[in-house]
Amino acid sequence: MNKINSLRGMPDFYSDDLISWTPVENKLEKIFKTFSIGEIRTPILEYTDLFKRSVGDTSDIVNKEIYSFNDRNDQSLSLRPEGTAGVIRSVIEKKLDQQQSKFWYMGPMFRYERPQKGRYRQFHQAGIEFLGYEEGQSDFELIALVCSIIDGLDIKNAKLKINHLGDKDSKKEFSSSLVNYLQPFKDQMDEKDIERLNKNPLRILDSKDHKMQEILKDGPSLSNFISESANDLLLSIKETFGDQSIIEIDNKLVRGLDYYTGLVFEACSSDLGAQDAFIGGGRYDSLAQTLGGKNMPAIGLAIGLERLISISSVSSLNEKKLVFISSTSNIAPLAFKIANQLRNANSNISLDMDLTDSSLKAKLRRANKTNASHAFIFGDEEMTNKTVTVKSLRDDTEQVSMSITECIDFYKKI
Repeated sequence: MNKINSLRGMPDFYSDDLISWTPVENKLEKIFKTFSIGEIRTPILEYTDLFKRSVGDTSDIVNKEIYSFNDRNDQSLSLRPEGTAGVIRSVIEKKLDQQQSKFWYMGPMFRYERPQKGRYRQFHQAGIEFLGYEEGQSDFELIALVCSIIDGLDIKNAKLKINHLGDKDSKKEFSSSLVNYLQPFKDQMDEKDIERLNKNPLRILDSKDHKMQEILKDGPSLSNFISESANDLLLSIKETFGDQSIIEIDNKLVRGLDYYTGLVFEACSSDLGAQDAFIGGGRYDSLAQTLGGKNMPAIGLAIGLERLISISSVSSLNEKKLVFISSTSNIAPLAFKIANQLRNANSNISLDMDLTDSSLKAKLRRANKTNASHAFIFGDEEMTNKTVTVKSLRDDTEQVSMSITECIDFYKKI
């Protein structure tokens, strides 16, 4: 019978793979808590219409990358390609869209795109949503959070790009000017950019086509259409946080999701190569109404965990690891009782119970390969005397026989 492999772009992660994940996830959670942000968990499966209405039915995510299927009731369901829409759906459903809330979440997202370094078809994001907060103070708070992440995870060669997309009227005026400017160049545009021109002109600013970027150089600038207060916000953010991070005002930054309004930003690192963004976010004041809720100003961000972990300098603490070896001729229930007493005495230590039927010599050989500092040996003699032999695996210190109580006290102090 043929073996079944994992789906392309959906990797398995083992303990050794996750050594670099856990400290980053723990550090992020700690930072979120210092900003008094509460956790939320939403399903990975939602109605497809949620993403069509939020992300935008002209986006590549909805048109090409979303994992969708019809259930037994012939309703279209999708694996979530991003986290914000599910959070907004939840607060509307629970009638929380008329109060202020701050949420964080962490988990897998799914997009059918070309697998590449730091981005797979199943990938992981951490996200922040500030709900019910008007533009101003919440924007500064979220940028402060981004700076804390860059500093707390010791990200090198980082840069924070910011821009402002303006209000509804200024966006409309700029879009009209951009469309008029680009009309003579339509024969030089690819199919994707022509579609953007017809459905969401601002997205052309995010085009990856080098020819289009050359055309845009002489086109209208968004900074000339947004209000003075919007420009002041950008300048104030740059002045306030410029000593903590390199901040650049980028008038072509629009982000890839249709729901963004107002401030948008990306944290990038040159260590990531061409796809250099590891945090992205912005304001989305109209999203709640788009999804059937009440008017609710909001701002948030998403963190690409695979990318962040690849450039983070945070490392795990040296885990204290010990091995418990039972080498009795028959199964000794007391050995498992003692091992459990040790674990309860000090939960900061990893105690690995060797469950094989190998010889004591083979078990000690395996224990040395695990980087354990000590082996606790419980053989026939120890079972008779109700003792445990403690052997150092890192030096030539003579092994010691201890009573069970002495062994527990020793374990507490390691």
